[in-house]
Amino acid sequence: MATTGGLWIRFLSGPDIDSLGLSNAEIVDAVEDAVRAHGDGRVVVEPRVHLVPDNDGAGHFNVLRGHLSASGAQAGGARAGGSRAGVSGVKVVGDFVANYAAGLPSELGLLTLYDPRTGVPLSIMDATLITACRTGAMTAVGARYLARPDSRVLGHVGARGTAFWNVVLLDELFDLDEIRVTSRRPESREAFARQLAAVTRARVRVAATAGEVFDGADILVEASRLTEPEPLLRTAAVKPGAFVVPYGTISAVELDLLDAMDKVVVDDWREAQSGRFGALRPHVDTGRLSAASLYAELGQIVTGRRPGRERDDERILLWHRGLAILDIAVGLAILRRAEEQDAGTMLRYR
Repeated sequence: MATTGGLWIRFLSGPDIDSLGLSNAEIVDAVEDAVRAHGDGRVVVEPRVHLVPDNDGAGHFNVLRGHLSASGAQAGGARAGGSRAGVSGVKVVGDFVANYAAGLPSELGLLTLYDPRTGVPLSIMDATLITACRTGAMTAVGARYLARPDSRVLGHVGARGTAFWNVVLLDELFDLDEIRVTSRRPESREAFARQLAAVTRARVRVAATAGEVFDGADILVEASRLTEPEPLLRTAAVKPGAFVVPYGTISAVELDLLDAMDKVVVDDWREAQSGRFGALRPHVDTGRLSAASLYAELGQIVTGRRPGRERDDERILLWHRGLAILDIAVGLAILRRAEEQDAGTMLRYR
């Protein structure tokens, strides 16, 4: 951002972002528009890379990089900074499972946005909320195209930050009768259920095991925080017509899960093949998920290039690893609102 006397960057803290009042609908729209831009080829997505420090397995960092073209950036609801030429961005987000013991989120992120014409930084912002809400919004966008419209039971494993957004946005999208939740720690799942009950329309039920949560559910979301592979989501629990979303860092599904699926959809096939983590990493590594067996990328479905759900009895799986363009799209919406309200802190860059 050029001003008299130098270049300035808008810094947006977590409290700054909270004060802007972006609605759930605005977040979902930004993410859906970014997915549409992906389907139209109006984005650049570089597969994430991982930085794994020498920290005795405490956690690692994900580095996500991407670019939204001018039309994609504007569709995302923001015309801030360099969006006439599009906007580029880089997000670094930590994945530290045991952070709860220190009273910290397990995923703390930082997003930087850039003018692609000059390389000038436009904004630095806390991406912790962005990471959580864009993940939930991607689950919701996938469900809009791939779940049965009459889905009534949501089964959700995991209580981390993204979990809240998964459940709340799905509750807004579907006329649910029951939301079943669990997580590894009883105190965590009980607190999560209380948090949800205050804002959801459907009844929230706490279960002791993943098997109880998933058995016969219409929508199954696996967002666990495993440190070692464990089949929490078993193939037998997936009934005809179910929509399945596994996206934990470590695999929590059985190897034969894809054999029961009528359609397997990913956010980005190149991204799905990269890195050492991911719910379906064993399936890619063993060839069970390949370019030949993959049905589509979600952007192809959102743009109408491939049909989504075609029958009520289809079992459909969406694996979304998290794309930088989603962070950028939501970040742009936040930046535009911040400029309108003159929120945040202007930092002298040079």
